Amino acid sequence: MKYCFLGKTGIEVSSLCMGTMTFGREADKAASKDIFKRCRDAGINFFDCANVYSQGRAESILGDLISDCRNELVVNSKFGSPMGSGPNSRGGSRRHLMSSLEASLKRLNTEYIDIYFLHRFDEHTPLEDTLRALDDVVAQGKVRYTGVSNFAAWQIAKALGISACSGWTSFDCIQPMYNLIKRQAEVEILPHARSEKLGVITYNPLGGGMLSGKYTGDRQSDSARLNDDDMYQKRYGDEWMFDTTRRFTQFAAEHGYHPVSLAVAWVSHHPAVTAPILGARNVAQLEDALRSVDIQMSPELYADICRLTPTPPSATDRSEEIVQAQEKEAQRIK
Repeated sequence: MKYCFLGKTGIEVSSLCMGTMTFGREADKAASKDIFKRCRDAGINFFDCANVYSQGRAESILGDLISDCRNELVVNSKFGSPMGSGPNSRGGSRRHLMSSLEASLKRLNTEYIDIYFLHRFDEHTPLEDTLRALDDVVAQGKVRYTGVSNFAAWQIAKALGISACSGWTSFDCIQPMYNLIKRQAEVEILPHARSEKLGVITYNPLGGGMLSGKYTGDRQSDSARLNDDDMYQKRYGDEWMFDTTRRFTQFAAEHGYHPVSLAVAWVSHHPAVTAPILGARNVAQLEDALRSVDIQMSPELYADICRLTPTPPSATDRSEEIVQAQEKEAQRIK
């Protein structure tokens, strides 16, 4: 396992992060324990969770698993997503943040969370209120670093500006969706993260299972997640995405790679990405993702994979400058 610094925090994390969204759902406690042990054996010290995963069950399971090695790990959690049907069961308010944090600490059986993420932008709460509350919990020692998930680049920039002007702790890590099918993060989010030296842990590296190699061309034979989860059907339901999946799996086979390994390696290769977040229902499903670290991603291989999907347009529409920069980079590499 390779290790790298998480943004400018000074802490080193494994180049793969294990996500726990399946804990307490597709993976029961025994299966979760097996997944955790396999990750530790592979050298992973980075685990991502959220209070909303299995409505707290994932945090409770993870809390039991980390009890004898807590100081060796970097453990994340999140708040902001709905934890009930009540009017104050979600969002970025100080009230919800404080109560969510105390509940997560209790479920995780820990005195602190390494990186505490706001799960999504809250248009109903002034960003200043959320940032001040996060600064308070960092000062209290209950949170080491803060981050955001599912923010647009302008929202991240706004938050960083407010924190800087106010003298508050600022975000050190972001968590965007990113895979070969969903490349929107390349336009502004990832360049912004590089500019500000933010850690980046990306989710959905397999496109909700689309890039796993299980896809056969018949939507009904695809992964259970795409069949049963309305959110994933909407996210990955366009016809061109299925065409891309066919091309990618064929490309992987022709070059001697398992598509899971290659898809994760492709995400990892982006210079802004600290670690992609893996997901698995059992150990067997995890193995190919772990082998992604063994792939030597040459510039040629990376470029060939990139060409399987459309490159997102430039944020300024000055595409000629993008082409010039790419040509200069190609010449530099040669």
